Amino acid sequence: MIIRGHGKVVYLIWGTLIIAAVVAMILGRWSMAFVAAATLLISVAPSFLAERLHVHLPWPFFTGIVLFIFATLFLGEAYDLYERLWWWDVILHASSAVGFGLLGFVFVFSLFEGDRYAAPAWAITFISMCFAVTIGVTWEIFEYFMDQALGLNMQKNGLQDTMWDLVVDMLGAFVGAFAGFAYLKGRFLGGLAWLVGEFVRLNRGWFSKSNRKDREP
Repeated sequence: MIIRGHGKVVYLIWGTLIIAAVVAMILGRWSMAFVAAATLLISVAPSFLAERLHVHLPWPFFTGIVLFIFATLFLGEAYDLYERLWWWDVILHASSAVGFGLLGFVFVFSLFEGDRYAAPAWAITFISMCFAVTIGVTWEIFEYFMDQALGLNMQKNGLQDTMWDLVVDMLGAFVGAFAGFAYLKGRFLGGLAWLVGEFVRLNRGWFSKSNRKDREP
């Protein structure tokens, strides 16, 4: 099972969600119970999806996904941290952009089958960053249409909120994509470049042309 060995943090979060859902049902707080149960199911889903696609996720990356879902859905919605803490949304946007930057790099790199000489490193990095920014832009468009169609307030302060989100998305996407650049250059600047190398090592079938020897940062 792909969820084995993903660390105590993931199991702690899942245990917290189960307890929260049970307690909420006992107290008759059905909305809280629903949010806790939904967060649990969504946080478990990536492991099953990865298993079906035969993708091996490094445990730090999977832990980051679970933490993000927990912070977004359970803490953000159930405890209304988006309204209580002005910086909550900023942190989540930045962390998601970094993750999509990493995802964009491994996706583009896999298209070249791991051949680091098939294109200049800066070009792969730029495309990876564009991939991440595009996802951020798509989300902002989704927020706009949801506000217009359903009368929600996902954009909060409108244009100002949207523009700050896009700025944060771009900065986070640059960080994630630059980790891929550092990997291509053999420079492990922090843990993100190591994470890219670990993903490549665990999914050799996607990167058959990679001539990089495994090494620790």
